[in-house]
Amino acid sequence: MIYQPDNWVVIKSKPGKGAFPIHKVLAGWSGGYLDGDSWRMNSGITEVKQDGDYYEFYGYSGSCYRCHKNTYRLTMATSGVYNSIKEQEEFDGQIILMPEDEDWMEIKYEKQI
Repeated sequence: MIYQPDNWVVIKSKPGKGAFPIHKVLAGWSGGYLDGDSWRMNSGITEVKQDGDYYEFYGYSGSCYRCHKNTYRLTMATSGVYNSIKEQEEFDGQIILMPEDEDWMEIKYEKQI
């Protein structure tokens, strides 16, 4: 499945001692009057490719998030999700919002769950 969000960010989590960091795309779509905003989070980034003005983030589940380089940002909907994840006890403050100017192609993504 290919998803093309209106806005996106990458969060990094380290879910326990000795665990490898997991990078995930938190993606948002702007809704209209009747349907409202929506969001999704991928299963964990395994690979990133560049295609012109887009990054293509591939996940454990086989999905692809095709994200425009100029739409990296939290919105009201996705900031609520991000804050909720940060407060979960299992992560104990080990959730990081990655900076917009990160070189996504240079990160070593964990390829196994």
